[in-house]
Amino acid sequence: MLTASLSELKNTITDLEKDEKFLANFEKATDVIKKAVLDNKQILIAGNGGSAADAQHFAAELVGRFIKERKSLPAIALTTDTSILTAVGNDYGFDKIFERQVMAHGGKGDIFIGISTSGNSENIINAVKAAKQKEMITICLLGNNGGILTNTSDYSIIIPSNKTPRIQELHTAIIHIICEEIDKLF
Repeated sequence: MLTASLSELKNTITDLEKDEKFLANFEKATDVIKKAVLDNKQILIAGNGGSAADAQHFAAELVGRFIKERKSLPAIALTTDTSILTAVGNDYGFDKIFERQVMAHGGKGDIFIGISTSGNSENIINAVKAAKQKEMITICLLGNNGGILTNTSDYSIIIPSNKTPRIQELHTAIIHIICEEIDKLF
């Protein structure tokens, strides 16, 4: 069981290392994030379930620190305020929980990062649309074939797997690699 899962993960990583489109999208998205950090822009991050935990993890690495001691960076996980989530979910619907927060907190040149293993999460799709209205840059960490969000976000980083655990494991690796690149700025 362990060796099968590790082999699956290894094969997915090997596929990514050879995927020119993935590598180019990853590099472009990372460059955009680094520029936003240098311009002191805000980064808003959202996801559902395990991806919500990834959003919180990412924000924590930016606000706190990753490896290198540096200044705190403006990042918010939109998954953490239960009063907002339940009020908006109740009054407007679950599909609006991130959209409303993006409209409240996002500004021109800020970044919205949506995390969705399927690429079809309605609340992430709506948040991307709201971010575009606010003239934000949109980046999505996706799985499978990227789903609807592939063509909706400015930059899509897609893990080509249909297994949620492998997608989430590699989303965590991507988050860490982006944080390593940000650390190099300081």
